[in-house]
Amino acid sequence: EGLIELHGSFRELFEFFCQHSSIHGTVRLLRSGSGRARAFCWAGLLLASLAMLCWQLALVCRQFWAYPVVLTMAMTSEPKMFPAVTVCNLDPYRFELVREPLAQLDRMAEESITFLYGINTSARLFHLRDRNVHVQALANLSSSGFKLSQNFSLLRISDLRSGKKHSSVGFRLCNATGGSCFYQTYSSGMDALLEWYRFHYMNIMAQLPLIVEVSQHEEQLEDVVFSCQYDGEPCRPSDYDHFHHPVFGSCYTFNSKGTDPFWTATKPGIPYGLSLILRAQQKDHIPLLSTVAGVKVMIHSHNQTPFLEHEGFDVRPGIATAVGIRQDEVNRLGGNYGKCTEDGTDVAVKLLYNTSYTLQACLHSCFQHRMLQECGCGYYYYPLPAGAPRCDYNKHPAWGHCFYRLYRRLRNHHLNCFQQCPKPCRESLYKISAGTAKWPSAKSQDWVRQALQHQHRYNSSSSSSRDIAKVTIFYQQLNSQAVHEAPLLSETLLLSSMGSQWSLWFGSSVLSLVEMLELLVDTLALALLLLFQRLRRGPGGSAPIPGLSLETPGQGQE
Repeated sequence: EGLIELHGSFRELFEFFCQHSSIHGTVRLLRSGSGRARAFCWAGLLLASLAMLCWQLALVCRQFWAYPVVLTMAMTSEPKMFPAVTVCNLDPYRFELVREPLAQLDRMAEESITFLYGINTSARLFHLRDRNVHVQALANLSSSGFKLSQNFSLLRISDLRSGKKHSSVGFRLCNATGGSCFYQTYSSGMDALLEWYRFHYMNIMAQLPLIVEVSQHEEQLEDVVFSCQYDGEPCRPSDYDHFHHPVFGSCYTFNSKGTDPFWTATKPGIPYGLSLILRAQQKDHIPLLSTVAGVKVMIHSHNQTPFLEHEGFDVRPGIATAVGIRQDEVNRLGGNYGKCTEDGTDVAVKLLYNTSYTLQACLHSCFQHRMLQECGCGYYYYPLPAGAPRCDYNKHPAWGHCFYRLYRRLRNHHLNCFQQCPKPCRESLYKISAGTAKWPSAKSQDWVRQALQHQHRYNSSSSSSRDIAKVTIFYQQLNSQAVHEAPLLSETLLLSSMGSQWSLWFGSSVLSLVEMLELLVDTLALALLLLFQRLRRGPGGSAPIPGLSLETPGQGQE
């Protein structure tokens, strides 16, 4: 009784609550006689306000549990590290041990073009500088057991759609039993020829890891980069890393780690950027592997694998290209507000790249793992786990059928790779804008060639200004835009919104909730005591509880 105020009846309890509650309008319920109609009106208003309050609170909670975010932008201006820059000469190696299969593939391509279009390519459209193959190379190649397959010929396919005849070009792919086949077709004959050539090329190049080390064919930097300057200072040998790409050729990444103070950008503008003079000559050019002549360039973050096929851009030879960059930073919340990862350690996909986490690296790794699971071999262009075989139609005849179906599923988002690979919680994005001009000019090209010849073993007799390109990459401004995700409704805003709704519909405070809780406890206590007393006073029951005086509706006090 010291904690619970015992009332004689529920009516008395209700009247006490209406007279002393801080909720607006409750006192209006205490009407008798002619005022009962008004009391019923106020009761209806209170119930309607309670219903509106519950509806509004449900909407607020639903919005909060949807975890919406709002983007906030901030501008910073300070010295920053210059991004990593990767350049490739678009001239992949014709390794000695696969030179003959590549020559055979070129001849097959000539025959396919003649068969499809009647064009005579006897003018050596696919001319090689050296058709001679060393005897030792042939011996090693024959020991590998590789044979160029004749089962994937290019065909012209016609079909009727909407009463009209449509023609496409493609090649046929079947599974291991031959019971499931489809045509990989393209509306453009050129696209079909390029894809057909790349398919055979992957099978040929898959022999290299078992035969030859790519690092033995590494070129010198001077063979690709004639001149390199950053902020007016010449580049050093430690400023670049070399690797070979099977399609884009010999590649060099400048400032790949981003830890050297030499690459700190303190001023914006062309004079303070990275200036490169590059060789664009294609001595071993594979014409149907890459139809572009020039240099492939990509600007990316440090310690990241450059995916040139997705984000790189081409630089035309005989042209000076000025590329202005601006850095944006994106910071994602993660957790309940979105799926992202800090460093990739919490991602289910095991990365096959020895660099920092990126979305493309995760997608490529996921696709390679699925290739190994479903096709039994790995895609040549992506890294492999230790001990896994590369796809080769001499050893895996149906891998093409499996690969194209799997890639189609990935492209259509039917694989779970996009669900398994979240975006990084923090990443840097580089926006670029470029301008071009003819370089060198007609009056200065002789001077440029002579200068390059004296400094870099440049053979001006067999080369021209069309074999070189100049690229300048610089910060347009040191201002960077940082985009941060912030909760649209935090816990504080949620409580504030709920309090506003409570005040709007009931005109009270949080203490009113305590009053309602007290009413509930008193009602339960009174109901229990009345029930217990009634049980004690039942047939053959004992006397009432001593010291307890309760009054129920319609009954006198006992």
